[in-house]
Amino acid sequence: MNKKIAIIIFLLALGMFLFLKQDAISPTDQNVDQIKDVEIIADNLEIPWDIAFLPASGGSDDGKMLITERPGRLSIASQTGELKEIALEGVRHAGEGGLLGVTIHPKFSENHYVYLYFSSGYSKSQTRNRVERYRLENDFLTDKKIIIDNIPGALYHDGGRIEFGPDGLLYITTGDATDSKIAQDKNSLGGKILRLRDDGSIPDGNPFGTAIWSYGHRNPQGIAWDSAGRLWETEHGRSGVLSGLDELNLIRAGENYGWPDIEGDKTKSGMVQPVLHSGADVTWAPASLVYLNGSLFFGGLRGEALYEAVLNGERVEEFKTHFKNEFGRIRTVRIGPDGMLYLTTSNRDGRGDSKEGDDKIIRVNPASLR
Repeated sequence: MNKKIAIIIFLLALGMFLFLKQDAISPTDQNVDQIKDVEIIADNLEIPWDIAFLPASGGSDDGKMLITERPGRLSIASQTGELKEIALEGVRHAGEGGLLGVTIHPKFSENHYVYLYFSSGYSKSQTRNRVERYRLENDFLTDKKIIIDNIPGALYHDGGRIEFGPDGLLYITTGDATDSKIAQDKNSLGGKILRLRDDGSIPDGNPFGTAIWSYGHRNPQGIAWDSAGRLWETEHGRSGVLSGLDELNLIRAGENYGWPDIEGDKTKSGMVQPVLHSGADVTWAPASLVYLNGSLFFGGLRGEALYEAVLNGERVEEFKTHFKNEFGRIRTVRIGPDGMLYLTTSNRDGRGDSKEGDDKIIRVNPASLR
């Protein structure tokens, strides 16, 4: 099944589901138990990096799904079965860079704003990362505005996750671009979590009066807020021969998360240890994060699994591994309007074993993980 047919079938089903329900359900709704445990809803994608679902608000954009593919394509799939692929201008796909994160404005139904994080050309040997805002109407992107640019980029460690927080502000994860010292440099945007207003301006309350919210990060690629409004983050640890020590962090404004000075259980004055790490002999390569029913879920690239950290306040009470080696490299986890988990595989990124139909978007019923 090619990706267009698969997405059409899925969106027609989702559109009917939303029409019948009128409002998005929660994962605790009784109908969740009637949905398949696992279902492939799109295939033959090329390194799908992120997904965003547009809200049901009575407009022409109702129920559309946005998919970023790292080579530089944004696919817009509608409930009527139309699939439009937009090639983003200025995207440079090299190594881990390219078209990465996507998110929509909290008031999308009013302003139609879509935000994209991608790598762009800087010189023959370097890239820079940036966030741009567009207005999405009738499957066209218009009114481009640069929200922030000159984020350090490289073949590796480009960060790329963008999310609006419960405060209505935009949070952006950036990598150290393989230059570990910039993670500790508060004059650099690399190796940080940034916080901005929706127009790119710096909000009141940022700890250093700049875009920086926290620092000392290596390659953060997942952020999510729990039911108490706490910000959590997943982060890639060391790589190469000495792999492992991937992190789950509880993020607070102005804190230093230690890279490259500390990792794992090491301590240093003024630096924050992770709430959980993978250990020196295990590599998750975490690449996303969502919060659902008391647990944090994230994809594992090298770990080739869906991971679940069951929370008890600010600590992890239990850590679970799902689908180990079943789908290959799992990158993004999102929660759909139907309360299901949506996973993207990343087996065509040059590091996985590509199988027939890769890459895929897979829908998982969270009730099946209990």
